[in-house]
Amino acid sequence: MRRFCILAITLAASSAAAAQQSPSSTTPGPITLVLGSSARQYVTWLSAAFDSIPESRYAFRPTPVQQSVGYVAQHLENANYQLCAKFGDLPYRMTAKDSLADTIKAGWPKDTLVARLRASFSFCQRAFATLTDANLSNELPPIVASAPGQTYPRARFVVLFLTDLVDHWSQIANYMRAMGMVPPSALPRAPR
Repeated sequence: MRRFCILAITLAASSAAAAQQSPSSTTPGPITLVLGSSARQYVTWLSAAFDSIPESRYAFRPTPVQQSVGYVAQHLENANYQLCAKFGDLPYRMTAKDSLADTIKAGWPKDTLVARLRASFSFCQRAFATLTDANLSNELPPIVASAPGQTYPRARFVVLFLTDLVDHWSQIANYMRAMGMVPPSALPRAPR
């Protein structure tokens, strides 16, 4: 959470400098590099977590009203595509499987859920490659239309993507602890 607060402060403090950059700039810049680095860390942890949780535990939920591990995996996939397609200006064509009910997708086998989640993370990596400090302030319409003419800075969708990763990382890390597992972020670091 501390990292995210620092990230948000850095983003806010640097927005004036980013606005002064040439709009044709294709160099990521310090803001987008920090955003991308933060995203990669959570993607790494989430990927390792979903890989390490046994398939037999994908129906696990700490209480009946909470989401299952499988549900979180399919939710992340869907949210990744929506948010990254928006901020990356990349088309994502939904398939027939994408339109199935979330509760049905949550029951898919682990290998299907993990493969689809990894594909969504790769899609987001391509979306991040389109970001520059200069284009973070570009105005974009919302994902779901609300008020006519409503727009938001591209940075909003990037921050929503990051907060979704952080939120679901916390959720899965707690699920792992409840199952007696150690989350990847708590494992000892390899010596350098």
